[in-house]
Amino acid sequence: MNKTTEPSPPNLHETNGSEQKEIAVSFQNITKKYGNNTVLDNISFDIPKNSVFGIIGPNGAGKTTLFSIAAGFVKANSGNAHILGTNINQISQLLGRLSMLPQDANFQAGIPVLEQLIMFSELNGMTKDQAKHASMEALKIVGLEEIAKKSARALSHGMSKRVALCQAFIGNPEVIFLDEPTAGLDPDNARSIRELIRQYSKNKTIIISSHNLAEIQNICHHVTILDKGKLVENSSMEELVSAKNIIRVELTDPLTEQLYHALTALHCTSELHQTGACTFNLTIENTGRKEALKAIYSTMAEQETFPKSIQEGESLESRFLEVTGGQYDGNSST
Repeated sequence: MNKTTEPSPPNLHETNGSEQKEIAVSFQNITKKYGNNTVLDNISFDIPKNSVFGIIGPNGAGKTTLFSIAAGFVKANSGNAHILGTNINQISQLLGRLSMLPQDANFQAGIPVLEQLIMFSELNGMTKDQAKHASMEALKIVGLEEIAKKSARALSHGMSKRVALCQAFIGNPEVIFLDEPTAGLDPDNARSIRELIRQYSKNKTIIISSHNLAEIQNICHHVTILDKGKLVENSSMEELVSAKNIIRVELTDPLTEQLYHALTALHCTSELHQTGACTFNLTIENTGRKEALKAIYSTMAEQETFPKSIQEGESLESRFLEVTGGQYDGNSST
């Protein structure tokens, strides 16, 4: 009888100079087609272990399809993927080590939240007692243990999102995929979810897909950008947005002509590019960052104009729109 050769897992360490990072997830030449439509075109990249990793792209870029392939919901036409060294064709071997939160995760309206979480836990191979304990611990993580016996219909949208996140945390998985975890939330609830992700990301690999680029820049260590099914950027966040000669300014009021001329007249300023009514980027000369910031602050004070924020480097959004062929308008993506 012929024996099928199992594709070997990728090298579990990538080398960057003298630095070695263990790999949690590896996509190797993934292609997925629906008829004549190529949704993913020969995608290859690695996700370092114990990192928060962002996957972003315009609508139709292939993000959700890639998540579905990683979860075993969809089969690629060609290529392989490994999670924690296991080929996703044997994804059942990752039971309890991998979790996935779809964008539109829903709970049954009339069933108590705890009962539903216990059911999910048992499907992950836990006993009844283990499932109950793990479910209550997960509810504590998201600060909702008091709603354990409530039906899902009694939950607000923000609470429902936190319970869905709780489902992804059950059983202490090592790799967690989160598809649009803060979509549709108000700023306070979105901030709470981001803080939970930060707190829970220690000793775990969390992969996030989101259209909120400011959020991705704020919490992710690495980022991959997909566009029209192709990989167009893959690097650490620091490398992607590093531009030490760019200062991004947001004012409380619109930029005036007087302030514009005053800032462009500074010896440290080589260019001012307005990105919105109250936002602009300053390109500074190599005359010293501290000296440039001091001159900028002083000039704005003389004009009785005060900044809402001043940040160094490119925004992820400006870089995203550059590599996907868009135009940066200074507004934050949602």
